[in-house]
Amino acid sequence: MQAVVLEEHGSPDILQVSKIPDLEPGREEVRVKVAASAVNRADAMQRQGNYPRPKPPDMKLPA
Repeated sequence: MQAVVLEEHGSPDILQVSKIPDLEPGREEVRVKVAASAVNRADAMQRQGNYPRPKPPDMKLPA
């Protein structure tokens, strides 16, 4: 499988596509085939420290 690997912090130029071992889904998990993927501008700017981190969701589940 291929994955974008972050070896260090810095500009988007440090993003590397690397081969990693295939992951096996665990019990009650599924494997999803991805045809295409991308890194958006906010992700790249966040890596440079120029964009705030997203706030964690304020999720309240019903009892």
